[in-house]
Amino acid sequence: MFRSFPGRILAVILLLIMGFLAGVAWKSKDSTSQETALIAEKGPVRATTPRGDLNPEELATINLFNQAAPSVCFITTTSLREDFWSRNVMEIPRGTGSGFVWDRKGHIVTNFHVIEGADRATVTLSDRSTWEAELVGAAPEKDLAVLRIKASAEKLPPIPIGASDDLRVGQSVYAIGNPFGLDQTLTTGIVSALGREIESSNGVPIRDVIQTDAAINPGNSGGPLLDSGGRLIGVNTAIYSPSGASAGIGFSIPVDVVRWVIPELIEFGKIKRPSLGVELASPNIITRYQLEGPLIIDVVPGSNAEKSGIQPTLRDRNGRILLGDIILALNNDPIKTNSDLILALEKYQPGQKVKLTLLRNDRKITVDLLLEESK
Repeated sequence: MFRSFPGRILAVILLLIMGFLAGVAWKSKDSTSQETALIAEKGPVRATTPRGDLNPEELATINLFNQAAPSVCFITTTSLREDFWSRNVMEIPRGTGSGFVWDRKGHIVTNFHVIEGADRATVTLSDRSTWEAELVGAAPEKDLAVLRIKASAEKLPPIPIGASDDLRVGQSVYAIGNPFGLDQTLTTGIVSALGREIESSNGVPIRDVIQTDAAINPGNSGGPLLDSGGRLIGVNTAIYSPSGASAGIGFSIPVDVVRWVIPELIEFGKIKRPSLGVELASPNIITRYQLEGPLIIDVVPGSNAEKSGIQPTLRDRNGRILLGDIILALNNDPIKTNSDLILALEKYQPGQKVKLTLLRNDRKITVDLLLEESK
């Protein structure tokens, strides 16, 4: 009796296994029947339709992005803050923006407002490598800045440079950047207007700005605006939007400005602006006295302006104000505001001679003046 006990156990186990397998088979058959009924009810699964060839416009856009994207980078800035109680210094995220490779020496171009006020900036290239950046130079009046990273030359494909003086309203444009931190984003549109004017962070107007309807959002600042040939035609710098997101109106600094500003920032750290050697009255005074142009308040002692006999504003013994010379024109450029004068001077270099048309005691005179370098 005791010897047959293990055999009985084995038989019970075999019966249990056979029952389990039968149940699984039944359930599988039932599931298959349900799937068959469902397919019969909904119809057979539709096959995927093969995609045809991309049209030439799509292929051109894809090729443009593939060629330009390696030159576009992602910029992150931080500020240093000291804890009041522990005196520990912490890094606080400040913002993000875009930039692009200018040359194989590691120079990266971006907007000034992207790095303004930051204590530290890092640049992430298209291959996801991240590099500490140092500030080489900045031009707040043009909203442009140059950073430098120590990446190898093969990681730094310079972006092709185009021109902006021959742009036409309606031509296609392409923006690559990092809107909302989403790097390597491409948006497309057209040049919707030319000759716009925006204000830089220090209040100096930037003229001949490109207006585009290509979607530009926070984070796109400093990224390139490209033509259909993949050439740089502008630096995306601002949007017009009540909500802060793209509303179909974006602005880009024209590349013709970028081409002369960036080399000066790399060489000198700033724009070497020429100076007349005079101090101008504020715009409020021009408006209050209804003057025809910028009023000269003071003349720098020993300057070429003093040697040329330019007259500053003075007070007589009775305290009455004696207006100085009023600038009406610089060479062939009419001057009506301080901003007009600043922009007109951009055409010249220190050491060049210009002809000033002045209003002195209700009489127009002309003065030849040798431009000096601004301090």
